[in-house]
Amino acid sequence: MLFLSVLPCIILFIVVWKGDRYEKEPSGLLIKLFIFGALTTVSAMIIEILFSDYILAFMDHQGMLYLLIENFLIVALSEEAGKYFVLKKTTWKHPAFNYTFDAVVYAVSVSLGFATLENILYLFDGSITTAVTRALFSVPGHVIDALYMGYYFGMARYADAYNDERLKKKYLKLAFWIPVLIHGFYDFCLSTQYGIFILIFLVFEVVITIFAIKKFRQLSVIAATIPGTDAGNSPETPASV
Repeated sequence: MLFLSVLPCIILFIVVWKGDRYEKEPSGLLIKLFIFGALTTVSAMIIEILFSDYILAFMDHQGMLYLLIENFLIVALSEEAGKYFVLKKTTWKHPAFNYTFDAVVYAVSVSLGFATLENILYLFDGSITTAVTRALFSVPGHVIDALYMGYYFGMARYADAYNDERLKKKYLKLAFWIPVLIHGFYDFCLSTQYGIFILIFLVFEVVITIFAIKKFRQLSVIAATIPGTDAGNSPETPASV
C-alpha cells in the first residue's frame, strides 16, 4: 500500500520535471521543497482539527454553511497557505529561479511533498479502491493547484525583476487565491454528497484537467527568462495571462 501511496506522485513529478525544457532545477532544492511540502501536511492537520473540532463544533456538520467554511476557509486555505509559504520563503530569491517555468516545478515539488505524506496517512489502513480514487483525483488535484500557483508565482517574480510592484502584488495574490478557490470548490462538491454537486465536480474536474494540461504544455514551451539572473538563451517575454 505504501508503494501505491507514492507511485502517482512519482509519475506526476517525472512528467513535470521533463516539462522543464531549458534548465533542470538543482536536485537539492527540489528535495528541500518536497520535504518542506510534506511537513505542511502536519501544520494543515493541526489547523483543521482545531477549527473543525472546536471552533466550528457548534455548527451543523451537514449544513451548507459549515461545508463552505470548512472546505474553503479551513481545509483549502490552511493547505494552500502552507504550500505558498514554503514556495515563497525557499525560492523567491534563489539563484536557480531564472525562468518563469521554474516556479511551476517548484510549486509542484512542494505540492507533491504534501500529497505524498497525505496519501500515506490516508492509505495506511486504506483499500485498493481508495488508493486508485486518490491516484485519479486527489493527487492530480494537488498538481493542478500547484500549476496555477507556480504560473502566477513565476509571473510575480518576472514583474519583480522589472520593479513593477503593482503587477508583482497582483500575481502574488493570484498565486495564492486561485489555488485556494479551486481546492475549496473541489472539496466542497465532494463533501456535500448531493448528486448534483457530484455531477458538477466531475464536469469541473474534466474541464480543469484538460485546461491545465494545455496550459502546462504552453508554459513548458514559452518559458521567459527572469531579468537579472544568469539564465542562458531563452525567450524574452513571458506567456500571456
